Formats: sequence, structure tokens, C-alpha cells
Amino acid sequence: MADTKTNVNTENLSSEQLITEHLDIWTTAIEQKSSAGRGSSKKFSLHGIKKLRELILELAVRGKLVPQDPNDEPASVLLERIAAEKAQLVKDKKIKKQKPLPEISEDEKPFELPESWEWVRFPDTSYYGPGKTPSTKNADFWAENSVGIPWVSIADLNDVGYVSETNKQVTQLAKTDIFKREPVPKGTLLMSFKLTVGKVSFLEMPAFHNEAIISIFPYSGVSKDYLFRVLPNRANKGNKKNAVMGFTLNSESLSLLVVPIPPEKEQHRIVAKVDELMSLCDALEAQTENSITAHQTLVEVLLEALLKAPEQGATPEQASAQLQQNWQRLSEHFDTLFTTTASIDTLKQTILQLAVMGKLVPQNPNDEPAANLLERIAAEKAQLIKDKKIKKQKPLPEITDEEKPFELPNGWEWCRLPDLGELARGKSKHRPRNDPKLYKNGTIPLVQTGDVARSVEVIETYTAMYNEVGLAQSQLWPKGTLCITIAANIADTGILGFDACFPDSVVGYTCFEDQIPTKYFDYFIRTAKANLEKFAPSTAQKNINLEILSQVLVPCPPLEEFERVVNKVDELMTLCDQLKARLTDAQTTKLHLTDAIVEQII
Repeated sequence: MADTKTNVNTENLSSEQLITEHLDIWTTAIEQKSSAGRGSSKKFSLHGIKKLRELILELAVRGKLVPQDPNDEPASVLLERIAAEKAQLVKDKKIKKQKPLPEISEDEKPFELPESWEWVRFPDTSYYGPGKTPSTKNADFWAENSVGIPWVSIADLNDVGYVSETNKQVTQLAKTDIFKREPVPKGTLLMSFKLTVGKVSFLEMPAFHNEAIISIFPYSGVSKDYLFRVLPNRANKGNKKNAVMGFTLNSESLSLLVVPIPPEKEQHRIVAKVDELMSLCDALEAQTENSITAHQTLVEVLLEALLKAPEQGATPEQASAQLQQNWQRLSEHFDTLFTTTASIDTLKQTILQLAVMGKLVPQNPNDEPAANLLERIAAEKAQLIKDKKIKKQKPLPEITDEEKPFELPNGWEWCRLPDLGELARGKSKHRPRNDPKLYKNGTIPLVQTGDVARSVEVIETYTAMYNEVGLAQSQLWPKGTLCITIAANIADTGILGFDACFPDSVVGYTCFEDQIPTKYFDYFIRTAKANLEKFAPSTAQKNINLEILSQVLVPCPPLEEFERVVNKVDELMTLCDQLKARLTDAQTTKLHLTDAIVEQII
């Protein structure tokens, strides 16, 4: 999108106008963060405001944030004074004499500066030095229980920009034997220059620091507050020849960094303006986050109303009217409510919940009651056990009224998963499971928990392929089997899109009645997932067992209604996905527009 054009006029705008003129763009360019598995993390990144912050800093270092004052002493005069100061410090043996720095070539200057500014190399702004790390093998160098001299690592350089505490402290022995000097004083500017490049913070207490951090002491006339704002911008555009996790600056490349230096008075004006605008960004960010949170809360409250049980004593007709009234209230504001991916995900979950509560499609009084269906299936199961086609299971506990989470419509019944189908764990008997002899020249798909978690209704991927040896120690499940994970990812579901094997971390579910769509149980497990996860023990790898899954209550509609429920869910889910795709496209356009505006302004 580097070539993206925008009709937004950004010329001759003040820094405040850059925010106010494009307020809708900065606040609505929101990036949804991806999440593993099915569903949404509901986390987002305020991309527009992030780009605005970057723009403010970029304008600051280019001399475009505040107007120049012709009465200011030019930076060239300031640099002459700094040169004299450096010479005196060298003479007084307070700093070491440096090798002459190469002249800055035109190719090194990334942009043109105002007339009163100058490009300089970093050592012409400050003297600086790295720290040290005492041997971690010598316990005498490290203080326990936070009693000692603070020692700063890169992890302590937080995003706030101030280091008020450290994870580690060193002893007086380390000070004497390793550092051989006093700690760096409070108020010193620190910058990381290895691995994590350009992270800056002020010290709020005297401290030592490690060798990946430099302590910076600006010369007279160079504001450390200005450097605090400009150095991250310049350091991250430094020498990339030493590439380690991005790139690493060393002492040589650090000395070659070019820094734009304005007149001394303008430095202070820039700092004040940056702080003022960043405060505006903070307020804008808080307002936007609060608005997003309030919007999502409103959506959840209105959708929750659809799920509420009818008023006590209400007839089926009254309950239906109440549901229609709540839905009407929601539909009147549909365009303003479902404007984010998070709100659409909440709507999708509500649709599934309404489906399994019998509230998504009207009941047909002519349908055969679900009780009759369950009786037929029970008889069929008994015959299958008699014919030794399935194993006899332990009797399932009777369903009590206390267990039932909500009231079902007339004609529906509560049952447990094994009442409607067969639950069985996958098989992978051979150890070790990665034995090559199970897979060599394999042709039979092996589905793992990750394949189930990645699926969108239908499982279309597989981790490996068994050969005949692998198949012999496993079991082949037919296409259309519902897979439910019971380890690692709890209660993720997917329907096999091909015949496949899977291990005992996945449970297969097949209906006894061919007319019952497997999708219904996929949708049901999605509504029950949160409760199933509660049964998982608090171990490093969560898992539930087959017994827990067997006792899960399932709302069972009449046979004919299964199909109507699934068809309505599919219809509404398609609409939600189309709406979500349009929102995503619109959001992508906003992100590109934000980037284009920033590019145009710079």
C-alpha cells in the first residue's frame, strides 16, 4: 500500500490539527489481534493512535512539529561550544579522547533539516558507556531479598520510560571488585543497544546496569529530554550489518549514528509540544478503549436478554412474544451494534446458544416428541450390545432438575451424549508414538488436537500419515465423525472431512440415528466449552476424561427439528461471516489509509 493515494489534505496543518482533522481515522483504525484456535480473544490494537504517536515523533525529529524562531542561536554555534567542552573534559581526564569521527555524507542524511539545525554523530551529543554483568556463578556478587544496589537489565527498561525498580541487585563487593566506581546517578538516561535496540528510560534511583545498556550524559546545550524522544527513532534506523534478532548496535556503529540537533531553545519547545500531543494521544486512547468496552458491554447485555428465561408462569405463546420483543429491540439497532469483529463473535455465540435452547426456530406441534426418539435409540443400543457391536457402558446417572441449566420447549428432552450416539477415545497404542515404522510410506491420515483446533467446522488438515502398521495399532474413524479434544485444547470440535485415525487425546462421536445431523453436536459443544474446561484439572497440560464428557447434558429436540435448527444456524452464521468479512475489509482500508496519511505528511 506504499502507493496508496488519499484525498486528505495534510498541508499547512498544525500539530493539533493533525489530530483533530483526522480524529475519525486515528480512532477507528483498529487492528484485531489474532488468537489461536476457534473464537476471538477480543483483543485489539489501536493502530491509528499508534501511528499517530509515531508521526508526532517523526515530525519532531524533522523539525516540522514546532515553528523555527529566527532569533534562536543556530545549532552550529551550539556544536562549537560542545567541541570546546569535549576538549576540556579530555584535558581534565574526565572522558577519553575519541578517534576522529568520519564526516557525515549526504547519503547518510535521511531527510532535509531546517536551516538552523545540524546533523551530528551521536558522540557529538553526549558521552556514554556500557555497564557490566558480574559473574552469575559467584553468589557474593548478587544481593538477595532486594537488599543491595539496583542493577538494570534490558527487561527493566519498561514502556513507561522510567526505571524505579529492578529485578536484580548487586552487592558492595560487586561494586568494589567489578564496577570499581559509583552507581550511575538518578536521572541518567539509559538506552539498550544490543538485541532490543533503542529502548530508553530514565533512572529514578542510582544504579548499575549491564553491558547491553549505555548510560548517556549529554553535553551542555543538548537536552536529555530531547534525546529521550529522538534516540529510539534514530537508533532503530542504525547500522543493520550486525543482524542478531533484528540487528545489534556495537560501539563502532553506535558512534556512527546520525542525530538531528535543533537549536537549544527549540529542543525545549519540541519536548513540550511532544509531551502535550502525547497527552492528547493518551486521552484519545483511553476514550477509544472505553468506547469499545462500553459498546461490547451493550452488545452482551442486549444479547443476554434473548437468552433469559421467560417470566415465571408465562405460557409458551407469552414466552415467544417476549423473545420476539427482545429480538425486535436488537434488530432496530443492528447496524450500530454489530460494528466490530468482537460483537459479531458474541452474536455468533448467542445464535448457537439460542439454537440449543430451542429458541432459534419455532416448534412444530406435529413433530414426534424427542422422548419417542430417545426410546427408539435406547432399544437400538440394547440390540447393538446384544449383537456385540458395541460394548455395554456403565449406567448413566439419572438427570435431576438441579442439573438442568435452562427450561426446554415442549417436545424437547434433556439427555446425555451417550444417549444419542457413541463416544469413544481415539487409539495410538504403540510407544514411542513417533516410531518411524508407523509412518513410512503412510497413506492413512492421522489427525491430532491441533488439526481439530484449527478447523472451522470441517477438519481439512492432518498431522501425519499412518501406514498399515500404524493403522493396526490405531482405529480408522469414518468421514463425518465429530472429533472432540480432551487434552491440550479442551473441547475444541471439528467434523472429519475424510476417514482418519486420531490418538486418545481426541474423542470420536457418532450418532446412532443417521437422520440426526452431526453438526448439531458440534454447535452444542461450542456452547458448553467453557463449562467443560472447568472440569479440567489445574495441571501444566489441561485434560478431561471420557467419563466427564459422557455425563454432559444435551438438549434433544424432536428428530425433525434437528435439521431445522442446523439449517437456521448455518444460514445465520453465513450472514455473520459475510458481515465480518465486510468489516474486516473496511478495517483494512482504514489501516492502509492511516499509513498513507502518515506517509503523505512525512
